[in-house]
Amino acid sequence: MPRTLFISDLHLTPERPEILQLFHAFAEGLDPTEVEGLYILGDLFEAWVGDDEDDPVLRGIVQALRALVERGIPVHFMRGNRDFLAGRGFAEASGCHLLEDPACIELHGRAVLLSHGDTLCTDDVAYQRFRAQVRDPAWQRALLARPLAERRRLAAQLREESERSTAGKRPELMDVNPAAVEAAFRTHGVDLLIHGHTHRPAIHALTVDGRRCWRIVLGDWYAQGSVLEADARGTFVLRRFGADAG
Repeated sequence: MPRTLFISDLHLTPERPEILQLFHAFAEGLDPTEVEGLYILGDLFEAWVGDDEDDPVLRGIVQALRALVERGIPVHFMRGNRDFLAGRGFAEASGCHLLEDPACIELHGRAVLLSHGDTLCTDDVAYQRFRAQVRDPAWQRALLARPLAERRRLAAQLREESERSTAGKRPELMDVNPAAVEAAFRTHGVDLLIHGHTHRPAIHALTVDGRRCWRIVLGDWYAQGSVLEADARGTFVLRRFGADAG
């Protein structure tokens, strides 16, 4: 039975060749007779500093996405906190359809809400301020006007600052806020939400205003691959794969 696939938080970088190899094997192994579409819900890259990126490894990832599309598998891409600068140039080169965050899609007759997930982490006030800054179009235009090498240095600096900041935060601060999750279900009138960002793969059941709802969290690709598979029967399966998948 054909499946729709959802992935996020791959954080692909030349510095992690094993996961790069795993991604390419995953992409090359997808069969258009078995896969109806692939949704990437943010943080495909460890950092994407603009559509003029010329690193051959990162361009190879873009080419792999293009190959999927040309083989007949639609690829939908939602920008995350590591690749929010992916724009029209990326979409044209990769063949991906860019999704806004959040996005509501119809999946086998069911309305499903998709998000990267960081907007739901409202308890982390410092991060939300940072997110608002870097998503501002004027800020992005100013950044993209800088030379590519300078943007790469800035991205590396921001990653280091993020790691230091994360190390000092309570784990629950970086998870989704329950009230924000309930508000998302109410606003969009859905009973299923799929997101990434938190790196805590799980399928959660909850009740919102008397309705049974489900929140599916996608896994990261730090130690293994992770994919959510959905079929026309309404079955959702979180699957890990790779050497460290267990």
